[in-house]
Amino acid sequence: MTLENETSTDRPRRLLQSIGAVLLGLVAIFVLSLGTDHLMHVLEVYPPWGEPMTETGHGLLALAYRILYAVFGCYLAARFAPHAPMAHALVLGGIGVVLSTLGAIAMWDFGMHWYPLALIAISLPCAWLGARIHRAGTD
Repeated sequence: MTLENETSTDRPRRLLQSIGAVLLGLVAIFVLSLGTDHLMHVLEVYPPWGEPMTETGHGLLALAYRILYAVFGCYLAARFAPHAPMAHALVLGGIGVVLSTLGAIAMWDFGMHWYPLALIAISLPCAWLGARIHRAGTD
């Protein structure tokens, strides 16, 4: 179905599908990131919960898997988008910028300043890459 042939009953369903696609990607990123964080704390790779991470290596490790998870989450948003997969992935990337900025503000006094800034910086490139990977799989 094309947008030109869309009926008034299709619009609400497509809007819900769009919201669902973005939420699916967001939830995937959160669950994977927090699950891996928890595993790293349990395995004592990271310091105990509540203690700040001050070692650059810890931040680089967390950034590495967050990049992978952000790309995957944005891929999911693109994959399940009812139309305009790149736009859906970029919306999720924009949400990532906002949430990462809020996190940076809230956690600024707790350690490595480069880390929250890096999270902000990776959000849109990861979104673009996730959508590109989806597109490559559909060509």
